[in-house]
Amino acid sequence: MRVLLADDHALVRSGIASLLTANEIEVVGEASDGLEALEKARQIHPDIILMDVKMPGCNGLEAIHTQR
Repeated sequence: MRVLLADDHALVRSGIASLLTANEIEVVGEASDGLEALEKARQIHPDIILMDVKMPGCNGLEAIHTQR
């Protein structure tokens, strides 16, 4: 499984990435806001995106709405 992480806190992304990789789940990218997550998703084509709902700029909900 290929996962893209989106959260504005680098420490949170790092912790989640560590948990996922310890369970043999591949983290293929990280983003610090919704727009960056959308851009990386278009490039990387992850199976799953774990996205924070509250981020500055473009949050997770806005990013999902933008994608539609």
